[in-house]
Amino acid sequence: MRRETSPVRPPRRPRSESLVPGWLWVPAVIGIVFLLLPIIGMLTRVDAQSLLAVITAEESRLAMRLSLLTSVTSALISVLIGFPLGYLLATRRFPGQRIVRTLILLPLVLPPVVSGLALLYTWGRSAILGGGLEAAGLSLAYTTSAVIMAQVFVSLPFMVMSVETATAGLGRRYELTAAELGAKPNRVFFTVTLPLLRYGIVTGAVLCFARSLGEFGATLTFAGSLSGVTRTMPLQIYLVRESDLQAAIGLSLLLIVIAVLIIIVAYRSPHAPRLRSPNTAPTPNPAEAVR
Repeated sequence: MRRETSPVRPPRRPRSESLVPGWLWVPAVIGIVFLLLPIIGMLTRVDAQSLLAVITAEESRLAMRLSLLTSVTSALISVLIGFPLGYLLATRRFPGQRIVRTLILLPLVLPPVVSGLALLYTWGRSAILGGGLEAAGLSLAYTTSAVIMAQVFVSLPFMVMSVETATAGLGRRYELTAAELGAKPNRVFFTVTLPLLRYGIVTGAVLCFARSLGEFGATLTFAGSLSGVTRTMPLQIYLVRESDLQAAIGLSLLLIVIAVLIIIVAYRSPHAPRLRSPNTAPTPNPAEAVR
């Protein structure tokens, strides 16, 4: 009599969560606590009764309006010039590329005051370039334009890094496929490249905005602290911290709330990065983009 055998079942694939060592939660929790404790400590010092008066003061409103205006402007400028730069660094090879990349990332490690001095001795009234603009009636130092220049100088590397990383991660296969289907370079760029890199662009823009909103040293050195002209919120906080601690805490809380709201809104937009499983992430179809 023939004996029946049951088919051999393939081994079940382990869940991705089971591949992560449990001990990683220990340093992760320590990191979260380390980041949140200073914020909580500051919240415990807030005087709720005087908070509204501090926020609605004329100097506070001027500083916040200037911070938001310059941060949005600098983020847009960083996208316009940082996206092409990051994309070319990821897709082209040229002599001196490593040197160029190093110089672009230099503002990330420079002390903010050094960045401000570099801008001042390049675009200041006594500098060669700044002096030429001064003679033409286009002074930059100690103006709102100087604030934007300082913010772009320190935040632009974030945009370049974000786009370069996103481009390198995606590769060029979709663009090459679209080109093979007959699409011209401009059409490939606008119908395939930009949609694929929108996550990197949004991430870079948010990082640029956040960095610009908190910029202090370069702004103070290059643009000064003129009320309504160059005094952004970080400068206003620094100015009042000696004379009115509650005002400084209240303004700091306002700055934190606005930064958090901007990040939440940005990451809830349709083009913001989403956490997806690699097995469920949709694959773009370049053939449909060039039809």
